[in-house]
Amino acid sequence: MIAVSLLLISCGKTERSGSPERPRAVCTTGIVADLVRNLAGERVEVVAIMGDGVDPHLYKPSPGDVRLLESGSIIFANGLHLEGRMIDSIEGMKREGPGARRVVLVGETIDAKKLLHAGEGEEKAADPHVWFDVSLWADAGGAVTAELTKLDPAGGEVYQRRSAEYQARLGALHAWVKEQIATIPPERRVLVTAHDAFGYFGRAYGLEVLAVQGVSTDSEAGISDINRLVDRIVGAKIPAVFFESSVPQKAVRAVIEGCQAKGHTVRVGGELFSDALGAAGTSEGTYVGVVVHNTRTIVTALGGRFTPFETVAPTAAPGVREGGQP
Repeated sequence: MIAVSLLLISCGKTERSGSPERPRAVCTTGIVADLVRNLAGERVEVVAIMGDGVDPHLYKPSPGDVRLLESGSIIFANGLHLEGRMIDSIEGMKREGPGARRVVLVGETIDAKKLLHAGEGEEKAADPHVWFDVSLWADAGGAVTAELTKLDPAGGEVYQRRSAEYQARLGALHAWVKEQIATIPPERRVLVTAHDAFGYFGRAYGLEVLAVQGVSTDSEAGISDINRLVDRIVGAKIPAVFFESSVPQKAVRAVIEGCQAKGHTVRVGGELFSDALGAAGTSEGTYVGVVVHNTRTIVTALGGRFTPFETVAPTAAPGVREGGQP
């Protein structure tokens, strides 16, 4: 009986070591999770805390979110203060001891010289919306690949291969966006949105970006901010403004009404995805799909000529499993 018991124990150990559980990567936003998922494939379970339509600037973690963070083998966040109200929970995962987790702030792996900054003096801070310059997001992918390889050295070859494929895809996307924006008449290359999330997009692709609110949605726009934007739109005869999927429409509607009161009709050019992806299972539920959607919406509304994006390296991207608050 003792011999049989030892044999059973030995067989059980062999089975577990031959098919170990996948490591879990817990990500704060869907945008970060999409990047990790494209690079990790099936070797890593990827979980996103925030779902579609959630504003990361205002998101407050629940006890369930903290437990989800604790369940991760590694944690990926955007950083650069995007998840301002989650920072204590994220930093808490770095504690010493057995419960410590590797925390990677993806946006902060990008060369600091390439970052935009908002504010003045002591309040000046880096703009966290780095993913809107596709070339910068590709740079961040290199750092994510390195971290996945450290987490799972046996999968290093897989991560490198997937990284090369995804880098090629993002390179093609970056070039395509430039071509699309260039079709907009120069005098119409002005993008007006709810909050200042598109600075990197404007710099990379040749658009002037105007917004009602600043880089963070944590502070509301004042009457003077709205009036100043109205005067700019009316003076330049800007034809369209845009809503954002994760930001209330109230401030943009106030701008539209202000323009109307001054005799200039400005229409809604469409809804853009800024700080969150669309619903899982849709094209806009992926980073590439969001960039394509936003570009198509902007080009069409501002009088450009849109042509479809043809990817060079299709990458399967199953939906992100969401945790925590809806």
